[in-house]
Amino acid sequence: MDLLLKNIGLLATPYGTCPKSGKQQGEITLLSGAAIGVKDGRIVYSGASDDSLHAKETIDCSGKLVTPGLVDCHTHLVFGGWRQHEMAQKLAGIAYLDILKAGGGILSTVKATREATQEQLFQKGLGLTREMLSFGTTTCEGKSGYGLDLAGETMQLRVIRQLDRSGPMELAATFMGAHAVPEEYKNDKEGYIRLICDLILPAVADEKLAEFCDVFCETGVFSPDESSRILNRARQLGFRVKAHADEIDPIGGAQMAAECGCISAEHLIAADDDGIAALAENNVIAVLLPATSFYLGKPYARARKMVESNVAIAVATDFNPGSSPNLNLQLAMSLACMQYRLTPEQVLTAVTLNAASAIGRAGNIGSIEQGKQADVVIWDAPDLDYIFYRYGSNLAKTIIKRGEIVCQN
Repeated sequence: MDLLLKNIGLLATPYGTCPKSGKQQGEITLLSGAAIGVKDGRIVYSGASDDSLHAKETIDCSGKLVTPGLVDCHTHLVFGGWRQHEMAQKLAGIAYLDILKAGGGILSTVKATREATQEQLFQKGLGLTREMLSFGTTTCEGKSGYGLDLAGETMQLRVIRQLDRSGPMELAATFMGAHAVPEEYKNDKEGYIRLICDLILPAVADEKLAEFCDVFCETGVFSPDESSRILNRARQLGFRVKAHADEIDPIGGAQMAAECGCISAEHLIAADDDGIAALAENNVIAVLLPATSFYLGKPYARARKMVESNVAIAVATDFNPGSSPNLNLQLAMSLACMQYRLTPEQVLTAVTLNAASAIGRAGNIGSIEQGKQADVVIWDAPDLDYIFYRYGSNLAKTIIKRGEIVCQN
């Protein structure tokens, strides 16, 4: 073996290669006195400590908690500028959609992104991924959606590819040209939808810049019918599909996501009972974003109802410059525990195996099992409950990606 983690006080991990829902979401392995063996970046042993285990390099975990590397399955990682000036508008009670109508929100970030160079966006993204790593996130998804034209969207996606190749953070790319209607098409939404379907999506597919296609299905943005058209076109071109659904109003976004065969539906704050039932019936993963509710002062998604309905739940940061300028997945985990009333075990599954499933990687990451990639976090904590109890503190001590130490705090 190349690496041996020994003297693990408690190993906490979900198991399997598919998302867990209902009661199973909280059924994880908790093993005291464990060890993990790694060879060629993959786990070759996970189980009880054994004095016969030896490796070229040994890490003494000193009785600490060990979990899989965290997976942040919903971020808007690459963008120009920031939007701290909008805080005053939010505090004054101005609604997000009103900020958007006035040329703020996404559209102000579109302007800043279009004005940036690819190298500027890459350098900014590099700093952000390093910060994410420090919190224990070893894989993340990144969406485009701040270019809203061919040049801007493909530049964002090239930056995501460049970040993935530069390592150590592993990234999954999602095309989200249907994030808003750009200023130049404000009176011609149909023309913009045609641009996405006829030009931008085929170009992204030809260059293999993204695995997924997402759309903002919401009042004032794209209707369920419009969203369905875009996602069905994306499926024809070989993309797996996702949907921002029912974040603000229950307009049938969850049902649309289910009908379109989405791998995940995201936000879901306003999803009604019929929408939740449709997600369960069609095995759509609910990606919930508690840090967004916290930052915007909005209600929280009905996570307990989703658990009771056998919907698999993932939790992510929704890192973006407007509605969740937070890339600390530990904070989102604590909010999920305190505000969704999910157990620590359910939340761990939500940010590891289920999050990996939401980006099509559960066969390779998301749990500590033989044959999977060695993405591991050693925590400055004696047990799983402690990292939720100590909310606000960064308790990730040693972060390992593909069997290599990539960050130590």
